[in-house]
Amino acid sequence: MANCLVTGATGYIGGRLVPELLAAGHDVRCMVRSATRLRDLPWAGRTEVAEADATDPEQTYEALRGIEVAYYLIHAMGTSGRFADQDRLAARTFAAAAERAGVRRVVYLGGLAADRRLSPHMSSRAEVGEIFLRSGVPAVVLRAAVIIGSGSASFEMLRHLTERLPVMTTPRWVRTPTQPIAIRDVLHYLVAWAAVPGEANRSFDIGGPDVLTYADMMHGYASVAGLPSRVIVPVPVLTPKLSSHWVGLVTPVPAGIARPLVESVRTEAVCHEHDIARHVPDPEGGLTGFRQAVSLALQKIKEADVATRWSSASTPGAPSDPLPTDPGWTGGSLYIDRRDRQVDAGPEALWRVIEAVGGENGWYSLPVAWQLRGLLDRLFGGVGLRRGRRDPARLRVGDAVDFWRVEEVLPGRLLRLRAEMRLPGLAWLELGVREEGGRTYYTQRAIFHPRGLLGHLYWWGISPFHGLIFGRIPVNIAAAAAPPPRRAPVSVRGRG
Repeated sequence: MANCLVTGATGYIGGRLVPELLAAGHDVRCMVRSATRLRDLPWAGRTEVAEADATDPEQTYEALRGIEVAYYLIHAMGTSGRFADQDRLAARTFAAAAERAGVRRVVYLGGLAADRRLSPHMSSRAEVGEIFLRSGVPAVVLRAAVIIGSGSASFEMLRHLTERLPVMTTPRWVRTPTQPIAIRDVLHYLVAWAAVPGEANRSFDIGGPDVLTYADMMHGYASVAGLPSRVIVPVPVLTPKLSSHWVGLVTPVPAGIARPLVESVRTEAVCHEHDIARHVPDPEGGLTGFRQAVSLALQKIKEADVATRWSSASTPGAPSDPLPTDPGWTGGSLYIDRRDRQVDAGPEALWRVIEAVGGENGWYSLPVAWQLRGLLDRLFGGVGLRRGRRDPARLRVGDAVDFWRVEEVLPGRLLRLRAEMRLPGLAWLELGVREEGGRTYYTQRAIFHPRGLLGHLYWWGISPFHGLIFGRIPVNIAAAAAPPPRRAPVSVRGRG
């Protein structure tokens, strides 16, 4: 068994890889920028945690000391022109630190594309793979196309496009061949490389048994989901940028994340070798076909058993520091809208309502106003309201809830959400439970730290609406937590 380090443990792949490595008997250390993000994960207590930024040589070296196999699952998914520079710097720093620490193998999950005219995002993925292959540590680069699994960005894009558009005018890329792979098969290959002997230093194409176009996948999804056959009309005029905005409006996946996904399916992504089988046998029973992968993903969603989602990773450009409780805030501007309300219910009942906010349950005030704010956010490239929730009733630190991110959960006491919408500043919403004198109180704070003059103008511009938005939340949450009124008994007199 090996000592393994997993980067990106709060993301979609990493959050599923860690428990699989643990189940296989390996020791796991997670490298994250903030250990708090792992606190509520069910497997967190069985791992080591190293706080490190992959661009910091000393922090990364310390995280890699004593590690045999290091999994590199870091990608810059943003649309900023600097994402390739960030990818390059982080990969070079990590590779140098791994060599210095005596790591036996680096495993990297990259993208699969045969066309040499790659998009900027795919080119960056390929460059990161080459950095590791040319480093002083043997590296295994697994190249995968579309990953099919509950909660993956690729699957959510496919799912919502198919479900919401029975008739679609689509770009030409829907006719490009690709070889999707089930998330369970990706994890099978990743886990296996922790124990493979030797010093392999090369890339491997990995894919499922089916080669399909994106149109084929939409038709296949509709069939598995029991939907009527979809009508797909390709048109030649939609560029990747326009396509990503179109995807951002129709699906929960924001344009900033949709664009690299769209760019990845524009070029042919078909495996040209299956050499990995010489080192790692295929899963027992064979690789998972596309329709079976879709069926498994839908079953997980139906059972609310989605371990990680694409939104598990932080949204590009979203703030990560500081906290509203940090001492450094004392000298700056901090606007607070505070509201308290007594609740005719016990603290447990009130907490159940608080922990279930967002998603299908909504925000307990003016749904139209929240929907409009979500639409505006998406129009400006934000995440909008349609990310929903990972679990309908339970939250943990790091979960996405519509356009918020769970920053703190103190069960039965406090839920702090950090805004990931487009704002001229940083914003939080705190929902809490307080007991006093045998009574239960709901507490609420909307907190805003403005960025520049525009931030101040934004706060004062929306202040007149605070009563309508924030003022209604306590009233409606209190009503939702209260037990239904008891009906008076009906007296029925017989006729004499």
